[in-house]
Amino acid sequence: MFAQFVDGIFWDFAVIVFIVGVIWRLASILRAGIKADLATPRASGFAGSVRTNISRFFPHKEVTPRIRILVIAGYMFHLGLFILLVFAAPHIRFIEQHILGFGWTPMPYWAFILVAEIAFAGLLLLLLYRLTHPVTRLISTADDYIATILTFVVMLTGCMALLESFSGLRVFHLFTVELFMIYFPFSSLMHAFTFVFSRSYTGSKLARQGVDA
Repeated sequence: MFAQFVDGIFWDFAVIVFIVGVIWRLASILRAGIKADLATPRASGFAGSVRTNISRFFPHKEVTPRIRILVIAGYMFHLGLFILLVFAAPHIRFIEQHILGFGWTPMPYWAFILVAEIAFAGLLLLLLYRLTHPVTRLISTADDYIATILTFVVMLTGCMALLESFSGLRVFHLFTVELFMIYFPFSSLMHAFTFVFSRSYTGSKLARQGVDA
């Protein structure tokens, strides 16, 4: 009964909430618009937005060693999670059967374990930094911790689901993924989409003012 619920109506509900929620959030950003800049631009705003989007993927040389560790942890988690999502064999099978109708070559089992360990380590380091750094701890909200815990649970159940001899683990993993999808549009997890908008706005505005950002 629970497996049918997770594979059926709850999956459909989670997909609808995720898609509609993400579109609604992005539309609200675009609908807000940007206040007209009447000053004479000193450089191309478009070029500035593109440059900032790209440059923010790399740490600046002025970054302190402590922050540099945070940056490395961020790479470990985000790149690891992306690789797991796109190249894990169970995910490719799911995408082929339920979404695209085709798949691609998955990474080997040993690579999955290695990438999963790197992603887990990155996530835990980010959480540790949030808990120990006084400023970050002060500005953190309940949403930040809920998003972190939910992401950790999804990754953990995903690793558990590799024991494919027990189908209940796959169902439990899918259930946590669906909870993640429902929570996603209404949380800080939306930065997976909105970071492009914020970087573009910042880069364009500063470029028009003649600031090399």
